[in-house]
Amino acid sequence: MAPPQGQMRPGRQLAVLGLIFVVLYLLVFFSGGASGGWKDRLEPRLGLDLIGGTRLTLEATNSIDGKPPTSENLEEARQIIESRVNAYGVAEAEVVTEGDRNIVISLPGQNRELTDVGSAAELRFRKVLKAADGSGAATAPTAAPTPAPSGSASPAPSGSASPKPSGSASPKVTSSPSAGGQGGGAPAPSASATPSAPASPSAPASPSAPAASPSASAAPVPQSIQEQRNAVEKKVGPAAWAAASALQAPADLTADPSLAEKLKPFGALSPQEIAVLTPQMQFNVPTITCAQLDKRPAASITDEKQQAVACEDGAAKYLLDVAKVVGTDVDDANAVLDQASAWVVSLNFTGDGQDKWTELTREAFNNTGGACDQTALGQDGKCRVAVVLDNEIVSSPEIQGVLTGDSQITGNFTSTDANKLASQLRYGALPVTFEPQEQQNVTATLGDSHLRAGLLAAGIGMLLVIIYSFFYYRLLGSVIFLSLVLSALLVFGALVVLGRQIGFTLTLAGIAGMIVSLGVAADSFVIYFERLKDEIREGRSPRSAVPRAWIRARRTIISANAITLMSAVVLYVVSVGTVKGFAFALGLATVLDLVVVFLFRHPIMTMFARTRAFLSPRVSGLGRALPARSAEQDSPRTPRVKEA
Repeated sequence: MAPPQGQMRPGRQLAVLGLIFVVLYLLVFFSGGASGGWKDRLEPRLGLDLIGGTRLTLEATNSIDGKPPTSENLEEARQIIESRVNAYGVAEAEVVTEGDRNIVISLPGQNRELTDVGSAAELRFRKVLKAADGSGAATAPTAAPTPAPSGSASPAPSGSASPKPSGSASPKVTSSPSAGGQGGGAPAPSASATPSAPASPSAPASPSAPAASPSASAAPVPQSIQEQRNAVEKKVGPAAWAAASALQAPADLTADPSLAEKLKPFGALSPQEIAVLTPQMQFNVPTITCAQLDKRPAASITDEKQQAVACEDGAAKYLLDVAKVVGTDVDDANAVLDQASAWVVSLNFTGDGQDKWTELTREAFNNTGGACDQTALGQDGKCRVAVVLDNEIVSSPEIQGVLTGDSQITGNFTSTDANKLASQLRYGALPVTFEPQEQQNVTATLGDSHLRAGLLAAGIGMLLVIIYSFFYYRLLGSVIFLSLVLSALLVFGALVVLGRQIGFTLTLAGIAGMIVSLGVAADSFVIYFERLKDEIREGRSPRSAVPRAWIRARRTIISANAITLMSAVVLYVVSVGTVKGFAFALGLATVLDLVVVFLFRHPIMTMFARTRAFLSPRVSGLGRALPARSAEQDSPRTPRVKEA
């Protein structure tokens, strides 16, 4: 016989709850990221305070002109570093400032190398004006070696210096063939990553090349840098300084042994001392090697309006033009798979940035003004454009057309490497330079004790609630017990799934949030059961009192849980670090408690109301509410008038 119209069917709600459990635990055991045995698939992702992880301190350094970082720049750097760390896909990462100079990064999980997240990531596109030997060998500048591309099959021209063996893992930059067209009758736009060997020694450098003029960097020098240069001049001696200042091109030490002796002191300078020298001196003095240049402090060549010197693959030293395309001209950067299923970093330029990139490739393709020296030209006689990230050249491809589209940084990237570089470029350059301090690997020993303490506290809290429930509500205590068990299973399954899908990690603060949610769940029981007693005291039968009590208690339960949920949302939005974990866990447990209230507690109470045990004060736990009714009403043999 069908139930009367408007009467609930508890079996439907319980079936929906059962379906939710089935779907949730199918995701737990078989969703993406589930691996290992059954026990491994049931493990949630735990935070730094529970399983250990990595902690790194980055110390802000003074800029090259001696100015300390401002608090605004330090906070901006913290936000950028936090975005880079979050790009790892790990939640509960904590990035905080400490004092007026340090940023501390804490990342849970397996030990990670975090020093790269503090790199400045200042991107510059510069034409290669001249090339020289940076290995420190006493060779003529006309025989400067340049690195061969990875996997290149093109032989070096005869008479050139021996190229570096192929197989280098350094990234290369190419233009996306489908990204743009060409102009001025240029060949199909593609950027070759093949640097050629230098041209014939008899080929003179163009007199119009700005690299040959010491006045190319005649901009005013800050007082602190000038003071550092004076200290370097004093260290190397007047003779060495005068000889280096007089050089107009890389010196041939084999032809003039006396010059080699004069310039020898420059080989003993530290990278910090090398950084304050002019680009022309860094390039022309052969005893200044790539080993020194590569170790210069961060932000040594960030001035986009000045020429710079940098090395590629630790052997070829390049004099670079001013930067005409910079990192802010890049609109987006993403790690993608190319047609050969290799990982590349795709660069999308802004509107103005695209115009600058097109103009730069036009200058390089046509070698406007003969700016590129013969030693710097590629195999097809075209200028190369160096892609400089901080102090390092990641690629110097020959420009083979006027490119009007986007570019790609390609190389032997893994997925992790490509995503790391893309995130550095995507979130922008740091306004402050940092020196990584000691990186600590936090062990899980203390975390294990925290985890045991947290689980013990949660177990004791649940046990006390259950003991009180059975003591005070008796049969109804079983409803509380089953509700808490179901809520715990839902929360646990959700934690496992969310850990895989969004990287949520459970911390000690998160466990605290779940313990607090036990009190919220207990409040909803008290509201419902006490309202049920009130309905029975007013003379209604238990069977009719259950739906009436639910209707009146439902609004209060929803309001109370909504306030808790809003508090959790506000706390999550305004807080940082582990406090976010507390707020998230509290909000998650509150939402799932509402699911159990609607799909289990009310339906099971409706079913209990139809049993004889529910009519007994000793069994039901309704206490004095039932005895308040007359014995005749309680007797099942006494006829009674059915309520409307």
